[in-house]
Amino acid sequence: MKLFRTESFKRDFQSLPKDLQPRAEKAILLLAENPRHPSLRAKKIKGTKDSWEASVTMSHRIVYTLVDDTLILRRIGTHNILKRVPR
Repeated sequence: MKLFRTESFKRDFQSLPKDLQPRAEKAILLLAENPRHPSLRAKKIKGTKDSWEASVTMSHRIVYTLVDDTLILRRIGTHNILKRVPR
């Protein structure tokens, strides 16, 4: 699966704590390999058309969209980023 990182995602990723970035990268690679892997706890975000969330840690999430064979990474951060996802 192809990966596309939005500018918002890139900014969010850079602002993550440095010790969390490798773990986030591992979750991204796992998401690209198997979006339904149980450790990601992936689920559709209620009230959105096509946005999904996956867990990096219990407090950090990745927001993404799947379009054909491309995984569009939209945001990454604490659980609060879900409040900023367009509905």
